[in-house]
This record gives sequence, C-alpha cells and structure tokens, in this order.
Amino acid sequence: MEYKELFARTELLIGSEVMAAVASKRVILFGVGGVGSWCAEGLIRSGIIYLTLVDSDRVAVANINRQLPATTRTVGELKVEVLKRRLQEINPHAEITIIPEIYSAETSGSFHLDRYDYIIDAIDSFAHKMHLLLTASRTEATIFSSMGAALKMDTRQIKVAEFWNVHGCKLASALRKQMRKGEKPHKRIECVYSEELLENRGEEALENADEQGSFRKGQTNGTLVQVTAIFGFTLSGLVIEDIVKR
Repeated sequence: MEYKELFARTELLIGSEVMAAVASKRVILFGVGGVGSWCAEGLIRSGIIYLTLVDSDRVAVANINRQLPATTRTVGELKVEVLKRRLQEINPHAEITIIPEIYSAETSGSFHLDRYDYIIDAIDSFAHKMHLLLTASRTEATIFSSMGAALKMDTRQIKVAEFWNVHGCKLASALRKQMRKGEKPHKRIECVYSEELLENRGEEALENADEQGSFRKGQTNGTLVQVTAIFGFTLSGLVIEDIVKR
C-alpha cells in the first residue's frame, strides 16, 4: 500500500502540504512504557515516518495492564523490538530506529539530539528525566514531556500546560524545585499532566509488581491504561498540532 493511501483520512483533515511535512519530521521518543508506547502508536498512525524509540527495558508481566507492547506472549522481549514490529505492520514505509539503552548524563551525547525536530520525554527516572529536559532544551527541537501518570483514574482531569505552569503534579514540582537550584530549561516545554492524586489501595499487590526495569523506582504506584494511553496519545497529538500550526 502507498503512504498516501494509508493516511488518506488524515490528509483529508490536515491537507496535503501538512501531510508532507508530517512525513518529513524526525522524532525521538524516550520511554515506551505506559505512556510512551501509546504515543508511538499515535505518531505512526498520524503519518510520522522517521521515529526513534529509546528504552532498555524488557516486557514484564506487570506491564500488561497498561503498556502496548506487553502481552502474555511478549514477556521477556525488548519493548522497543516488540513495538517496532507492530508499528511497521501499521506503516511499512516507517523508518523506525530502536535504541535499547538508558538515557543518562553519561550516555546523553550518543543520542545526537540535535538531529531531531521533536523530542518527547516519557521516562520515569527523575534524574534522567531532568537531564533530558535540560539537554533537549539546548537544541532546536520542540519538546513535549509527560509528567506523572500514576495514581490517577479520571481521564477528564488530564491537561496540557507549559512546564512552569503545571500545577498539582508532584513530579513537576520536584523537577522545578531541583532546577531552581541550578540550570533551568532554555525554552518552552509543553507537558501532559493531571492534578488528580489518589492513593494505592491494594498494598498486598506490590509484592507482585516487579517490572524488571532498568532502574529501581523509588515507589511503585497503581496505574490504569485509560489514563496512561490518553497521556501518550495527547503527546502524539501535540506533535501533529505543532506541525499543523507551522
């Protein structure tokens, strides 16, 4: 199937010139878990061709409730490999690069962020997230970031705001507090977030919540796919909206 045939409905909405622009943009996505995996799907189904996926984790049973690549058949496989297979079934024309590595201060230079038009942050590690946002803000790329999507149920409370205007999110607040002590982002960063904050009620389930991740989380919190997926699809929508505006 031809590219234009696959995305005829999208082109009908946004026009051929914008569709061509969508197909030309280079996007790098950090994290393909509960939020990032759905973001990747939204990007590819919207006509993005050049997509780089960064995530070192393998599918774990505890991922199945919310992550696109996670099924009982894919447990143990690299998430980026599973996701690449799916995305190329959606659009065989897509040029998807996978990097099964961890983004960190030590590895940041290997990702060549200056090559991308859009940088999307959907990673969990606080230190890695802060470093990525600061480093990405020094590039010419447009940046979108997911704040915390755990401990939430009400999808109607999901919002978008510039990083310094995100309210009611503990993760955003902690990031800002740390950044005020040193370097601050050099440009706008649009964030997806929710002010809702619930509590874990099934404490006994934590014993079975090992996700075999590449770093140890400070706390494991409950999540719902309805929330994480909307966070992810919202991120992908922000990319397409930005291309339309330009």
